[in-house]
Amino acid sequence: MFNQHVKNNHVILSHPQYSSQIELDWFNPDFWQQQQKIVGAKKGRATAWFFKHADITAVLRHYWRGGLIGKLLSDQYLYRGLKHTRVYQEFSLMTQLIELGLNVPKPIAAKVSRHGLIYRGDIITEAVSGAKSVLDILIERALSDIEIKKIAQTIAQFHNKGVYHADLNINNILFDDSGNVFIIDFDRGEIKTPDKKWQQNNMLRLKRSFLKEQGRNSTFHWQISDWQTLNNYYIQTLMC
Repeated sequence: MFNQHVKNNHVILSHPQYSSQIELDWFNPDFWQQQQKIVGAKKGRATAWFFKHADITAVLRHYWRGGLIGKLLSDQYLYRGLKHTRVYQEFSLMTQLIELGLNVPKPIAAKVSRHGLIYRGDIITEAVSGAKSVLDILIERALSDIEIKKIAQTIAQFHNKGVYHADLNINNILFDDSGNVFIIDFDRGEIKTPDKKWQQNNMLRLKRSFLKEQGRNSTFHWQISDWQTLNNYYIQTLMC
């Protein structure tokens, strides 16, 4: 469960643990910059800002459109009701995944800002402690057999629960500082009836991301036999 309250033209969703602390300023990276609480940033299609406040280290991410439509509308989405927003759907899904005992960052808060028929959104999640993505690791060194097995088993655990990830790639799979595997970025994700067709499509998307990054990075410690190993471990763990 999570809380929600309205402030002017904004709806704020929040984890009960943090509801009393959340202010609109939390969704503005400049606010954290001014307090010198920004501790890092991850640049991609959009920047994710890492900030440290009290006893939490969190990640702030703004919702941006991709593809050709993103060049025209950037961060604007058609408002068809709160529960139809990508913000609400991702925050709600991550809350469910935590309740299912799956390794995802705890959702802290999210904001839907409405202006007429248009909305914009932001989400804040806890940072994964000491996180390194599979991409970061492969640029430095090869994955061990144990690490490959952990990745495969984690994905299978999500699939066994019917969790569909819309963009499963090696940037969105992280190891924490204890060697546990987390999956992040559930924008457009959902819980479906487990089915081999969408599960396999998810895996093929992941395979393409290995190949894409191999072509993009001059140093990349990965080979097709690693994929075969990963897929075998995945199949062993899959229940359907």
